[in-house]
Amino acid sequence: MSIKVSNLTKLYGLQKAVDNISFEVNKGEVLGFLGPNGAGKSTTMKILTCFIPQTTGQAWVCGKDTMTEPMEVRKKIGYLPESNALYYDMYVYEYLEFMAGLHKLGDRTKERIETMIEVTGLTAERKKIVGQLSKGYKQRVGLAQAMLHDPEELILDEPTSGLDPNQLIEIRELIRKLGRDKTVIFSSHIMQEVQAVADRVIIINKGQIVANDTTEHLQHKLNNEVTVIAEFKQKVERAVLGQIKGIKHYEELKDGKWSFVSNGQTDLREEIFYFAKNKDLTLLGLQKEEYSLEDIFKQVTS
Repeated sequence: MSIKVSNLTKLYGLQKAVDNISFEVNKGEVLGFLGPNGAGKSTTMKILTCFIPQTTGQAWVCGKDTMTEPMEVRKKIGYLPESNALYYDMYVYEYLEFMAGLHKLGDRTKERIETMIEVTGLTAERKKIVGQLSKGYKQRVGLAQAMLHDPEELILDEPTSGLDPNQLIEIRELIRKLGRDKTVIFSSHIMQEVQAVADRVIIINKGQIVANDTTEHLQHKLNNEVTVIAEFKQKVERAVLGQIKGIKHYEELKDGKWSFVSNGQTDLREEIFYFAKNKDLTLLGLQKEEYSLEDIFKQVTS
């Protein structure tokens, strides 16, 4: 097990920022760590990276205890914090050289810097002062330093914050690639991004884990009803549509479209297709609606 958390709690005075949570992350797994603001995401990440200690419970990274072996844990982890603290008066290459020195990369310094500059798209910015970069490029510098020492574990707090759509796609692909042989935990408020990249998601709310599964399994659990959107070319009377088998309720939308909800987990598309065929109706569209990760997030955190 690459990362293991057992009964972890963090108190700030009387407030429980993290409330007795437990989870595991395997090597080669990309975990999306989600939750509303103030839910305990960043606190958990800071504990795993040895920035702050937990109040009770234990956490291990590559078998190393975060409380008793913090220096060993830090060697195993690459961390991009939400604040992405950088030295703004340094040049990009100079900053990465400085970070390489802290990691004691020695003869590997130049090779690793060049590799990180290339994979994070910093080639054109390498001779610029960090403070003069756009927010998106500063975020790339943060990603470069997190991966510089080729860590086994990557913990990324809002890694795509401030990136434009093209940069976001590039970093998303990079996270996917890194997840092949590293453990990656990342938080994001962009649900589509998490759904596209993560193998599994953990949703935390008020310091407690409220969901821990793949997005597919979470969607299946939530989909107690199946909704199908049908579009007819002809005008159809509401009473006639009531003849379709297996519907719980239905409503007219607009432009000849109707929303049908099944009375169970039955897919209504076949019933609607044969209904239209028997009534000599022309179907222009037939689409099954699925709950998105955003829908799941809203339900479990409300």
